[in-house]
Amino acid sequence: MRAVQFQEYGGPEVLKTVEADVPDPGPGQVSIDVAYTGVNFADLKARSEGYRVPSLPFVPGLEVSGRIRSVGPGVEGLEAGQEVAALTEGSAYADVVVADAVTVFPLPDGVDLRTGATLPTVVPTAYALLHTVGRLQPGETVLVQGAAGGVGTVLGQLAKAAGAGAVYGVVSAEAKAKYALGHGYDEVFVGAFAKEVRAATDGRGVDLALDPVGGDTLRAALASLAPFGRLVSFGNASSAEPWTVGQPELYPTGLSVAGFSILGLAKTAPAALREIAERAFRTVVDGSVSLPVTAEFGLAEAGEAHRLMGTRSSTGKLLLRVGA
Repeated sequence: MRAVQFQEYGGPEVLKTVEADVPDPGPGQVSIDVAYTGVNFADLKARSEGYRVPSLPFVPGLEVSGRIRSVGPGVEGLEAGQEVAALTEGSAYADVVVADAVTVFPLPDGVDLRTGATLPTVVPTAYALLHTVGRLQPGETVLVQGAAGGVGTVLGQLAKAAGAGAVYGVVSAEAKAKYALGHGYDEVFVGAFAKEVRAATDGRGVDLALDPVGGDTLRAALASLAPFGRLVSFGNASSAEPWTVGQPELYPTGLSVAGFSILGLAKTAPAALREIAERAFRTVVDGSVSLPVTAEFGLAEAGEAHRLMGTRSSTGKLLLRVGA
């Protein structure tokens, strides 16, 4: 089978298509003939920085859609030929991937394989950020960094569907602002946002801020919170040094800070992830959420997908077409 791997860290050019053995599932696992693979920023960080890479060579990729090829011992409720979406621990840039059965989800009725590849990481992440961790209440205001990306696209729609009073987004370019305004956002700020948020909320700030960037952006989001506001960190795209927050920032207005990683949850509490994913997928089935695929590449073109995402000019979801 084909697989895309890197043997050293670097730019998109280190991604190489190679021939590899077809993997067999172990106990509690299934193998999947991949139809589509989702491209995520974590894949770029793996390739360039070694993020969550246990050893080299490494095949990146965290999510796929496809059909179950074979089922390992002890697996119940899944069978060969079934169309599924799956969250993986890397290895998804390939014709066949092995995944733990607890992170394999039968596709809901009416969801095709192309749409299914957009589901495993993005939609459950957005749902958890708003509802499980962020605990959004009707009428509250929300601030989202990266509003035009995959997670940001879903967050705008989910927040509106949940009755948010206002949904504000932050993007890096005017073209992205126009895109985000079509996906649930009431107002979108380009670049700087702290003063703009205060102005938009008559000086109050927002109830919930969601940040995948880290560094100075995270600190500005914290400073944009209303009394009793909540900040949820779900990434460090800036690769900034680890941040700390304590009494001086939190005590005066009763602020709180939380974190979320869907990959971490998959390892520590897969049953909780499954419950979140099932609820999140229902929002796609009922039409509350759609995640546009804005670019599609062949498996051997993975480097081009990484180049596009690395420019920070992409919107929506990027896919690799594998066996579709």
